[in-house]
Amino acid sequence: MTAHPADTLEADVVIVGAGAAGCALAARLSEDPQRQVLLLEAGGGDGNPLLRVPLMTGLILRSAYANWGYVTEPEPALNGRRLNWARGKVLGGSTSINGMVHMRGLPLDYDGWAAGGLHGWGWQDVLPYFKRFERSHRAGDPLHGTQGPITVSAPRLDNPLFEVYREAARQAGWPATDDFAGPSPLGVGAYDFMIDHGRRVSAATAYLRPARTRPNLRVLTCTQALRLTWGSGLCVNGVEAAQGGRRVICRAREEVVLCGGAVNSPQLLMLSGIGPADALRSHGLAVRVDLPGVGRSLQDHLLVRVEHRALGGVTLDRLRRPDRAAWALLQALLLGTGPAASFPLEVGGLYRSAVADGQAPGLGGVPDLQSHFLPALSSASLKLPGFSRVLPAERGAGFFANVFQLRPRSVGSIELGSADPLAPPRIRPGYLSEPHDLAVLRDGVRVLREIFAQHAFDGWRGEELSPGAEVRSPAELEAWIRATADTVYHPTSSCRMGAEGDPLAVLDAQCRVRGVQGLRVADASSLPKVTSGNTAAPTLMLAERVADFMRGREAAPGGSGPGQG
Repeated sequence: MTAHPADTLEADVVIVGAGAAGCALAARLSEDPQRQVLLLEAGGGDGNPLLRVPLMTGLILRSAYANWGYVTEPEPALNGRRLNWARGKVLGGSTSINGMVHMRGLPLDYDGWAAGGLHGWGWQDVLPYFKRFERSHRAGDPLHGTQGPITVSAPRLDNPLFEVYREAARQAGWPATDDFAGPSPLGVGAYDFMIDHGRRVSAATAYLRPARTRPNLRVLTCTQALRLTWGSGLCVNGVEAAQGGRRVICRAREEVVLCGGAVNSPQLLMLSGIGPADALRSHGLAVRVDLPGVGRSLQDHLLVRVEHRALGGVTLDRLRRPDRAAWALLQALLLGTGPAASFPLEVGGLYRSAVADGQAPGLGGVPDLQSHFLPALSSASLKLPGFSRVLPAERGAGFFANVFQLRPRSVGSIELGSADPLAPPRIRPGYLSEPHDLAVLRDGVRVLREIFAQHAFDGWRGEELSPGAEVRSPAELEAWIRATADTVYHPTSSCRMGAEGDPLAVLDAQCRVRGVQGLRVADASSLPKVTSGNTAAPTLMLAERVADFMRGREAAPGGSGPGQG
């Protein structure tokens, strides 16, 4: 890495953001010893051992640690509530603080992208890239990879309520599925996780840690990008950043790649003069490229929870006793065992709403709802010193299942709050702005209630705590949804790819920013639409794909996957 003056660095590629995509891209590009890569991360390192403990997710998502701590603007369809949007501010990004569920989405997501004009992004095109990064426990299955950096493991299913839930779903008429990424994902089953022997697998531990031994990769933490820098014409040639009290200019000989995620990437584009012209001018910013789609098309999954009091003492709520929490944490840290060594959203289902049956018969048996069951009333089950302020109120022992719509129609936006790069942007998710989404979510509550009403839960099921037995009519359920629904932390599509001629497409099919040279966006904001499920795996897939675009190579469609570099 070449350093000229003390405040200037130079590399072939400058990557902004060391989250899922940034870590994967930096690792893949630095496999070429002739290419110098500089990776910038606004947060700190991921050395805190608590980040390795899966059950700590419930506390970290609610705390300020390793977290941007964003808050949405008041949401009109949610009674004007402002929702907390946790996003990882640490090496590994949100993969260092999320629930670690490994979901690819459904083939129809990607085939829909291709049908919309993004040729080369169909299911058979992207499957090799999912397989490339996976080290799956499903050895010998042609749909899964076994040699990649990301360990994908089966859940432990130690709690007896997991099997109770699965049996209840079968009694309610849902088929069993042994693989949500398989040919028959509809039904109830167990999720795969990015966990290895009881410890979190993040993009930082899997990709970045091995790659940092390479002399051609440099990683700067606590370094926040302020704006892009420009060369001649409409060519981006670097990034201006702040590191502590000093200003750093990071020059890119080849390209700059934004990997800041669905909030930070559109913000940085707009701060740099790339975005909706009128909105930029309203903040006193010079317009370099008028791209109306920057910050638009934002999507996220919105969930509700059906909760019950539990009979018996088997729920994870018992870990709220400090001595039990301390012992569970010690087991997980030292041995990778015990109740804190897994994240307890281990079983659930992909279900199909009655609304989908009525309005989209052409989809056949394709699910439009996702649910996770948890044998506690909160994922924040560990009561630990220093985190008491983020713990939910004590409510006794219980269990819940959440449900969210896989493919919402509602869209929102990311907007600048100020021309100050250190000021947070305005997040307007637009939840339930499409009435269809409210109808699907309401029917999801019916699905969960039918499951919890089955004989399998007899002897385990106490009173319904939420919505509550008195909430029954469509109007009552809709009022309850508006009062209680919350984010699943899956924001995407605010700098989305799109076909030529799409007025809101920010990126072309190789994630290059339209109208700008030397600049790409490769992260969850690049996804054309939110995928059907958790979004970490699709983001890793996209980063693997963009790495090949930048290296001038690509997997054969439908093949077993590219080599390991």
